[in-house]
Amino acid sequence: MTARSAKASESDQMTNQKDDEPEVELSSPACAMHQADDVYMGYAGKDELIGFLNELLEAERAGARVTFDSARAAGSDRIAELLRTIQRDEARWCGMLLGHIEALGEVPSRQTGAFYGKAMAISDVAERIRFLNRGQGWVVRKLRQMLPRVRHDGLHADLSEMLLSHKANIILANDAAADISPRSGKAPANPSA
Repeated sequence: MTARSAKASESDQMTNQKDDEPEVELSSPACAMHQADDVYMGYAGKDELIGFLNELLEAERAGARVTFDSARAAGSDRIAELLRTIQRDEARWCGMLLGHIEALGEVPSRQTGAFYGKAMAISDVAERIRFLNRGQGWVVRKLRQMLPRVRHDGLHADLSEMLLSHKANIILANDAAADISPRSGKAPANPSA
């Protein structure tokens, strides 16, 4: 056996292909994966992303309004400042979401999520903050579900930062709600009481 025929025989053994069988062309060779459609690869498609981003935008807009209005109603400078901090954060995320929706060539939703009306129907500030945190938790869950399916690096980075920010705000708001008297909705006169 010559070196050439030994090499051919070895190649046949590795592929289990016989000389008389037609060569099969694979439909998605690994080297063409970068050309595959996002949905084919398990990523969210454009329509799904736009729906998701608009849903988040409406929720963030509601959160921004709830925290803005609640800061005015808070009886404590500390609670009001915390709510203003969260409000600025929510407004920041609204801007980020608007930018990404527009970058995808779509028109952002102008609606405010139903969360606003539900939250503002709660008169007790401590209970409203707890409800706000449930909304923040909803955003965290939604982001955790979608992030593995976001292919665009810039959008992925922004949504990851948004996730971390919401987790931090939940901790801050939980601490603040614990400081507020559950009966009156006002912060105690003496924080050490």
